[in-house]
Formats: sequence, structure tokens, C-alpha cells
Amino acid sequence: MIQGRRKSITLRLTLLFVAISSAIFLLLGVLIGDSVERHFEVQDTEILTGKLDLARHELRKVRSEQELLATLRQLDDALVGHQGLAVVVIVPGSQIQYTTKGAGFPQSAIDPAIPPDTVQPIRWNTPQKTPYRGLATTITTGIDNERPLFVVAAIDISYHEHFMRSFRRALWLFVILAAALTGFLGWIAVRRVLAPLKAMRQQAERITAQRLNARLAVDTVPVELEALAETFNAMLTRLEDAFRRLTDFSSDLAHEFRTPISNLLTQSQVTLSNPRSPDEYRDVLASNIEEYERLSRMIADMLFLAKADEGQIVPSQQQFSLDHMVEELVEFYRLVADDKDVMLTHTGTATMTGDPLMIRRAISNLLSNAIRHTPSGGRIAISIAKTDGSPVTLTIENTGATIPPQHLPRLFDRFYRVDASRHRLSDGAGLGLAITQSILRAHGGSVRVRSENGITAFELLVPAGIEAPAR
Repeated sequence: MIQGRRKSITLRLTLLFVAISSAIFLLLGVLIGDSVERHFEVQDTEILTGKLDLARHELRKVRSEQELLATLRQLDDALVGHQGLAVVVIVPGSQIQYTTKGAGFPQSAIDPAIPPDTVQPIRWNTPQKTPYRGLATTITTGIDNERPLFVVAAIDISYHEHFMRSFRRALWLFVILAAALTGFLGWIAVRRVLAPLKAMRQQAERITAQRLNARLAVDTVPVELEALAETFNAMLTRLEDAFRRLTDFSSDLAHEFRTPISNLLTQSQVTLSNPRSPDEYRDVLASNIEEYERLSRMIADMLFLAKADEGQIVPSQQQFSLDHMVEELVEFYRLVADDKDVMLTHTGTATMTGDPLMIRRAISNLLSNAIRHTPSGGRIAISIAKTDGSPVTLTIENTGATIPPQHLPRLFDRFYRVDASRHRLSDGAGLGLAITQSILRAHGGSVRVRSENGITAFELLVPAGIEAPAR
């Protein structure tokens, strides 16, 4: 399924600024408009209330119908000059007594049966579409047994309506312009805020396989991006280390393959350069077989490590005696140790569940490595320890030169040797410790090393039963 184009952070934040600012300005405009509308209503109500109070004051003096008619005429004269002001006076149960021309009072406004409300004014439009706001009340006269008069005062609010329409147009125009301006300013602000991310991207683009040591400047980025920069730098550190290991591995691998292949090629060319006897050809073939066997072991070890890296090494679950396995290995290596005048000892017993062939190979790698680096007259001690609820611990200690601390973390790297000058003095390819570590990890265990005061110790920690290694 084809996905739509993703919006950028700049666009999203700009739209968010526009939406928020528009909503705020619109709400503010509505509140202001409502306040202005209420102001006009209160202002009109005060005017109408004043006129009704004037009419009430004059009509209360009336004592007869003749005085009422005269007062109504005076009321008509009093309204002269008040543009837009209209009044209607009704005697309930009779004809209208007085009304201003042009007001167009609706029936709902002049119906005496409707209780007047002197607080909330009423609003209507005349047939000519002229808007009015009116206020009704009852006024008691001095005529005996006369029912109170129903009086309605109204005022033309066309000016107010025109003002509110102009105000709303200006409000909408202001909201649109403010939203556009806010969006533009927000776009500029977002780009400035995201500038450190752009700078980080530019720095990352300059990082290549030849410049993996480059790092982002954490102290120059905002606090919010500091964790991202630190995580990116940590990733670069891991990549640099992995790339270095891969480079070293490739270089060492080429070197390890070049030497036996060069030996085979040179020896074959020399042999074929002159006629040889059958015995000489057999000697050359025997020598070539040794090199082939070395290459075969190296390829097999590399395949084993490759499978281990992919988690394809699945050890079997067999219960066996670890001390019995160590005893057999000690007997196997005793002749080699005696030739070097190295003393071999072993102590401790333990029974564990795992792959006996793999565990045997791991111990054999460490034991052969210890014999190789133990000087004449030295000793090698193998100890086994096991307590309830804890892993089986197998320690191989040998006397000899102390390994510098800076080399200890890399002893289990492939093809790594502490002393490069001793490379050709060793029959191994430098993969034994890496294989040992892979075997222990496949069993859910670990291997560690310490070297001090002329004693080097490799310590294997293996669970009594197989545990799935972390992947």
C-alpha cells in the first residue's frame, strides 16, 4: 500500500500555531463583540428607562381623561428632537390612546395581556427592516377606578447594527491576517528551533568510514537534543569499534590465509622446478597436507564463529562429570607439559548439564593456551567449584608474564595476540579464545580473565543447566 507524503515537523508546528492563534483571536473577538453588544443593550435600556420614568412622572398627575389626553399631547411634544425614539400608550380594554408614527410596534410588544418585563428589553424589525429595541411597563394614573396604562418605549438601533456588522467584518479580517502573520512568524521560529537538528544532520553527513572518530558537539545543542546527541555519539562509538574489529579481522584473515597459501605455492613451484625422487615428492605432499589441515581447521573455526554470531549454535543437554572431563584433558596434555617442565594439577568436582563436546573444546583451548604461555618450570592449576544455586566455576591459572591491562578486554577478539612478534611462533590462528567465549555464551555462561603478579587466570562460569543466551 502506497503511503501519503509525510508532513514535516516545520509544517505541522506552523499549522498548529495558526490553528491556536486563530482560535484565540476568534474567541477574543467573540467575547469583545458580545461585550459591545451588551454595552449597547445596557445603554439603550438606560435611555428607555429614563423615558418611561418621565412618562410615569407625568401620567401619575392625571386625574381625568381630559388631563390624560392633554398629557399625551405634551408627551408627543416632548419626543420632538429624539431621533429614533418611539412610544405607545395603551389603555387596557380600549383603543390605543397614543403611538409614535413609523415605529411599527408588533403585537407581541403591545399586548397588555403579556406581563411587562422592565429588565430584559425586546427586539423586533419593522416592515421596512428597521431594527428596534423596546421596553414595556405599566403606569398607574390618578384617575379613580382606572386600570393602569400599558406603556412601551422603543429606540431605533440601526446605528448599532451597522457598527456591529462593521466590527465583525474587521474582526474576521483581523483573524485572517493575524493567523497568516502568526503562521509566518511560527514558520520562522520553528526553523530557528530546528536549526540544531539541521546542524546535526550536516555533521552526520560528514561522517564516513574514514571519519568514524567524529562526534557531535553535545555542548552546542539545546538541552532537549542533548540526549539524542549523546545516543548518536554512543552509536558512532559502537560503529567505530565494530568497524575497527571488522577491519582488523579482515586484515588478519587475509594474513592468515596468505601465509599457508604462499607456502604451498612456493613449495610446489620449487618442487616442480627440478626432477625429484618419489621420496622427495612424498615429503613435499606431507608438508602440503599439514598446511591444508591448518587451513581446514581455520575455516572450520571461522564457520563455527559465524554460526555463533547468528545464534545457530544450540548445545545439547547431557549430564556429565566435569571433573572427569578435566582429568582426561590433563592426561592428554601431560606429555606436552612434561616436555616444557610445566606442572599440571586439578582439584574440585562438579556435575553439570550441557554439551560435553563443546565444553571439552572450550577447556582444551584454554589449557593448550596456558601450556603455550607458561615458561619452563612453571605450573598450571585447574580448579572446579560448585555451590547450590550458583553456576559451575572452572578456573585455569598459569604462571608466566603478566598481561598488560589494556590487552585484557581484547583477548577474546578474533586473531588478536598480545605480542605480535610471537605470531609465527604459535601453531594456532588466534581463534581459540573467541571460540571459547562463543561456547560459553551458547550455554548461557561467560568467561573472564585476570592477570597480575605473574599469574594469569581464565575463569569459566557455566550454569548447572543450559539457559538460553540473550540475543
